[in-house]
Amino acid sequence: MNRPLRLALTKGRLEKDTVALFDGLGYDCDALHHKGRRLILPVTGPQGEQLEVVLAKAADVITYVENGVCDLGVVGKDTILENGVSFYEIADLGFGRCRFAVAAKAGENPYGGYGQLRVATKYPKVARRFFEQKGMDVDVIRIEGSVELAPLLGLSDVIVDIVETGATLRENGLAVVEDVTEISARLIVNVASLKLRKQEIETLAGRLGEGIR
Repeated sequence: MNRPLRLALTKGRLEKDTVALFDGLGYDCDALHHKGRRLILPVTGPQGEQLEVVLAKAADVITYVENGVCDLGVVGKDTILENGVSFYEIADLGFGRCRFAVAAKAGENPYGGYGQLRVATKYPKVARRFFEQKGMDVDVIRIEGSVELAPLLGLSDVIVDIVETGATLRENGLAVVEDVTEISARLIVNVASLKLRKQEIETLAGRLGEGIR
Protein backbone atom coordinates (compact mmCIF):
# COMPACT_ATOMS: atom_id res chain seq x y z
CA MET A 1 0.00 0.00 0.00
CA ASN A 2 1.19 3.51 -0.79
CA ARG A 3 -0.06 5.38 2.25
CA PRO A 4 1.68 5.17 5.64
CA LEU A 5 0.32 2.94 8.37
CA ARG A 6 -2.60 4.85 9.90
CA LEU A 7 -3.42 4.89 13.62
CA ALA A 8 -6.69 6.29 15.01
CA LEU A 9 -6.09 7.79 18.43
CA THR A 10 -8.72 8.68 21.04
CA LYS A 11 -8.51 12.40 21.80
CA GLY A 12 -7.80 13.50 25.36
CA ARG A 13 -6.11 11.51 28.09
CA LEU A 14 -5.41 8.41 25.96
CA GLU A 15 -3.92 10.68 23.28
CA LYS A 16 -1.49 12.20 25.80
CA ASP A 17 -0.48 8.82 27.22
CA THR A 18 0.01 7.32 23.75
CA VAL A 19 2.11 10.27 22.55
CA ALA A 20 4.25 9.98 25.70
CA LEU A 21 4.75 6.27 24.91
CA PHE A 22 5.77 7.08 21.32
CA ASP A 23 8.15 9.80 22.54
CA GLY A 24 9.83 7.31 24.84
CA LEU A 25 10.30 4.87 21.96
CA GLY A 26 12.10 7.44 19.81
CA TYR A 27 9.26 8.45 17.48
CA ASP A 28 9.25 12.03 16.19
CA CYS A 29 5.90 13.31 17.48
CA ASP A 30 6.53 17.00 16.88
CA ALA A 31 3.36 17.32 14.76
CA LEU A 32 1.30 15.85 17.62
CA HIS A 33 2.82 18.25 20.14
CA HIS A 34 2.02 21.24 17.90
CA LYS A 35 -1.13 20.01 16.19
CA GLY A 36 -3.23 23.16 16.19
CA ARG A 37 -6.56 22.23 14.61
CA ARG A 38 -5.17 19.48 12.39
CA LEU A 39 -6.73 16.04 12.80
CA ILE A 40 -4.38 13.92 10.62
CA LEU A 41 -0.76 14.21 11.69
CA PRO A 42 2.54 12.71 10.45
CA VAL A 43 4.75 10.77 12.87
CA THR A 44 8.19 9.36 12.00
CA GLY A 45 9.45 6.16 13.57
CA PRO A 46 12.96 5.56 14.98
CA GLN A 47 14.03 3.91 11.71
CA GLY A 48 12.46 6.54 9.44
CA GLU A 49 9.17 4.70 8.87
CA GLN A 50 6.13 6.92 8.41
CA LEU A 51 2.92 6.78 10.45
CA GLU A 52 -0.25 8.84 10.14
CA VAL A 53 -2.11 9.56 13.37
CA VAL A 54 -5.81 10.42 13.15
CA LEU A 55 -7.32 12.13 16.21
CA ALA A 56 -10.93 11.14 16.87
CA LYS A 57 -13.58 10.55 19.51
CA ALA A 58 -13.49 7.10 21.10
CA ALA A 59 -16.49 5.58 19.29
CA ASP A 60 -15.23 6.96 15.96
CA VAL A 61 -11.84 5.26 16.48
CA ILE A 62 -13.66 1.93 16.35
CA THR A 63 -15.68 3.00 13.29
CA TYR A 64 -12.53 4.03 11.38
CA VAL A 65 -10.71 0.79 12.25
CA GLU A 66 -13.68 -1.46 11.48
CA ASN A 67 -14.14 0.20 8.07
CA GLY A 68 -10.43 -0.02 7.22
CA VAL A 69 -9.72 3.70 6.74
CA CYS A 70 -7.38 3.35 9.75
CA ASP A 71 -5.24 0.24 10.22
CA LEU A 72 -4.98 0.48 14.01
CA GLY A 73 -6.57 2.32 16.90
CA VAL A 74 -5.96 3.17 20.54
CA VAL A 75 -9.22 3.13 22.47
CA GLY A 76 -10.50 2.35 25.95
CA LYS A 77 -11.86 -1.10 26.77
CA ASP A 78 -15.09 0.64 27.83
CA THR A 79 -15.70 1.79 24.24
CA ILE A 80 -14.82 -1.67 22.89
CA LEU A 81 -17.31 -3.36 25.22
CA GLU A 82 -20.09 -0.95 24.23
CA ASN A 83 -19.37 -0.46 20.51
CA GLY A 84 -16.89 -3.01 19.20
CA VAL A 85 -17.68 -5.82 16.79
CA SER A 86 -15.31 -6.64 13.94
CA PHE A 87 -11.63 -6.04 14.67
CA TYR A 88 -8.78 -7.66 16.58
CA GLU A 89 -7.74 -6.45 20.04
CA ILE A 90 -4.02 -7.16 20.09
CA ALA A 91 -2.57 -5.42 23.16
CA ASP A 92 -3.42 -4.01 26.57
CA LEU A 93 -1.45 -0.76 26.69
CA GLY A 94 -1.75 -0.54 30.47
CA PHE A 95 -2.63 3.13 30.85
CA GLY A 96 -6.04 4.77 31.28
CA ARG A 97 -6.82 2.28 34.03
CA CYS A 98 -10.23 2.48 35.74
CA ARG A 99 -13.24 0.20 36.10
CA PHE A 100 -16.92 -0.20 35.37
CA ALA A 101 -18.91 -0.40 38.59
CA VAL A 102 -22.48 -0.56 39.84
CA ALA A 103 -23.24 2.27 42.29
CA ALA A 104 -26.25 3.30 44.36
CA LYS A 105 -27.13 5.69 47.18
CA ALA A 106 -24.71 5.13 50.06
CA GLY A 107 -26.06 2.73 52.67
CA GLU A 108 -28.79 1.29 50.45
CA ASN A 109 -29.08 -2.30 49.20
CA PRO A 110 -30.50 -1.88 45.69
CA TYR A 111 -30.84 -5.67 45.25
CA GLY A 112 -33.16 -6.04 48.22
CA GLY A 113 -36.43 -5.06 46.53
CA TYR A 114 -38.95 -7.12 44.59
CA GLY A 115 -39.53 -4.83 41.61
CA GLN A 116 -37.52 -4.70 38.40
CA LEU A 117 -34.17 -3.01 39.00
CA ARG A 118 -33.82 0.30 37.17
CA VAL A 119 -30.30 0.93 35.85
CA ALA A 120 -29.14 4.30 34.47
CA THR A 121 -25.99 4.34 32.34
CA LYS A 122 -24.16 5.74 29.34
CA TYR A 123 -23.27 2.13 28.49
CA PRO A 124 -26.55 0.19 28.01
CA LYS A 125 -24.95 -2.84 26.34
CA VAL A 126 -22.39 -3.24 29.11
CA ALA A 127 -25.03 -2.85 31.81
CA ARG A 128 -27.56 -5.22 30.23
CA ARG A 129 -24.90 -7.90 29.59
CA PHE A 130 -23.65 -7.70 33.19
CA PHE A 131 -27.08 -8.13 34.76
CA GLU A 132 -28.09 -10.84 32.28
CA GLN A 133 -25.04 -12.82 33.40
CA LYS A 134 -26.36 -12.49 36.97
CA GLY A 135 -29.75 -13.76 35.80
CA MET A 136 -31.42 -10.42 36.50
CA ASP A 137 -34.04 -8.78 34.28
CA VAL A 138 -33.43 -5.02 34.49
CA ASP A 139 -34.84 -1.82 33.03
CA VAL A 140 -31.89 0.01 31.43
CA ILE A 141 -32.23 3.78 31.04
CA ARG A 142 -29.72 5.52 28.78
CA ILE A 143 -28.28 8.80 30.13
CA GLU A 144 -26.00 11.08 28.12
CA GLY A 145 -24.90 13.53 30.84
CA SER A 146 -24.10 13.14 34.55
CA VAL A 147 -25.36 9.66 35.28
CA GLU A 148 -24.97 10.24 39.04
CA LEU A 149 -28.13 12.37 38.94
CA ALA A 150 -30.39 9.43 38.10
CA PRO A 151 -30.59 7.77 41.56
CA LEU A 152 -30.63 11.17 43.29
CA LEU A 153 -33.72 12.17 41.30
CA GLY A 154 -35.38 8.77 41.72
CA LEU A 155 -35.04 7.85 38.05
CA SER A 156 -33.02 4.69 38.77
CA ASP A 157 -32.05 2.36 41.61
CA VAL A 158 -28.44 2.04 40.48
CA ILE A 159 -26.02 3.34 37.87
CA VAL A 160 -23.37 1.55 35.85
CA ASP A 161 -20.51 3.91 35.12
CA ILE A 162 -16.75 4.29 34.87
CA VAL A 163 -15.12 4.77 38.27
CA GLU A 164 -11.55 5.93 38.74
CA THR A 165 -11.15 7.26 42.29
CA GLY A 166 -14.80 7.25 43.37
CA ALA A 167 -14.61 10.92 44.41
CA THR A 168 -17.56 12.01 42.22
CA LEU A 169 -19.71 9.22 43.68
CA ARG A 170 -18.84 10.16 47.26
CA GLU A 171 -19.49 13.87 46.66
CA ASN A 172 -22.98 12.96 45.45
CA GLY A 173 -23.85 10.55 48.25
CA LEU A 174 -23.32 7.41 46.15
CA ALA A 175 -21.17 4.33 46.75
CA VAL A 176 -19.93 1.38 44.71
CA VAL A 177 -22.10 -1.73 45.13
CA GLU A 178 -19.92 -4.05 43.04
CA ASP A 179 -17.35 -3.94 40.25
CA VAL A 180 -18.27 -4.95 36.71
CA THR A 181 -14.91 -5.15 34.93
CA GLU A 182 -11.49 -3.53 34.69
CA ILE A 183 -10.79 -1.03 31.89
CA SER A 184 -7.60 0.22 30.21
CA ALA A 185 -6.38 1.45 26.82
CA ARG A 186 -6.21 -1.22 24.12
CA LEU A 187 -4.55 -1.45 20.71
CA ILE A 188 -6.99 -2.65 18.06
CA VAL A 189 -6.34 -3.54 14.42
CA ASN A 190 -8.41 -3.86 11.26
CA VAL A 191 -8.92 -7.49 10.20
CA ALA A 192 -7.77 -6.96 6.59
CA SER A 193 -4.86 -4.71 7.59
CA LEU A 194 -3.45 -7.42 9.84
CA LYS A 195 -3.20 -9.69 6.78
CA LEU A 196 -2.00 -7.07 4.26
CA ARG A 197 0.40 -5.15 6.54
CA LYS A 198 1.24 -7.86 9.06
CA GLN A 199 4.96 -7.10 9.40
CA GLU A 200 4.49 -3.33 9.85
CA ILE A 201 1.75 -3.84 12.42
CA GLU A 202 3.67 -6.48 14.36
CA THR A 203 6.76 -4.24 14.43
CA LEU A 204 4.74 -1.34 15.82
CA ALA A 205 2.86 -3.53 18.32
CA GLY A 206 6.13 -5.11 19.45
CA ARG A 207 7.72 -1.71 20.08
CA LEU A 208 4.69 -0.54 22.05
CA GLY A 209 4.88 -3.73 24.12
CA GLU A 210 8.53 -3.04 24.91
CA GLY A 211 7.68 0.54 25.87
CA ILE A 212 4.96 -0.63 28.25
CA ARG A 213 7.25 -3.20 29.89
